[in-house]
Amino acid sequence: MEQTYTLYRAGSRRRRTVAPAPLRLIMIAVVTIAGWTLIHRVGTTAAAQVKEATPLHPRSKTSVLVLNGNGSPGAASDMSTRLFTHGYRNAFATDAQVTTYGSSLVLFRRGWGREAERLAHDARIRSVAPLDGRRRTRYPLVLIIGR
Repeated sequence: MEQTYTLYRAGSRRRRTVAPAPLRLIMIAVVTIAGWTLIHRVGTTAAAQVKEATPLHPRSKTSVLVLNGNGSPGAASDMSTRLFTHGYRNAFATDAQVTTYGSSLVLFRRGWGREAERLAHDARIRSVAPLDGRRRTRYPLVLIIGR
């Protein structure tokens, strides 16, 4: 039994409507200008486009709570002294409730993220995270020393 399939029918081909060339050029120009305007924001300078960040709190007026989370005696006070040399005048050292932290980290209150990044850089710590808010603390930055 033989079957044949028609792959192409002469009358079934749809005719595409093509816009005239001048209309196509106008459409391309409008899309290009709209895209350029969205990217460059006509009428504003580059400095105005960048959202002005609030200035960082000075190190001398930033309070830091340094917690010893690794159990070795004097780790928090050593870090507090090191922070004092970086300009942090209010770095208070004490022991953490848990002494099994695997790595050091910096915790920060809402709105203090950039200061926390700066503190982590000064203390050579890679982990930075926001405080969970379950406990109220008067310190905007908390540095926990791990192993």
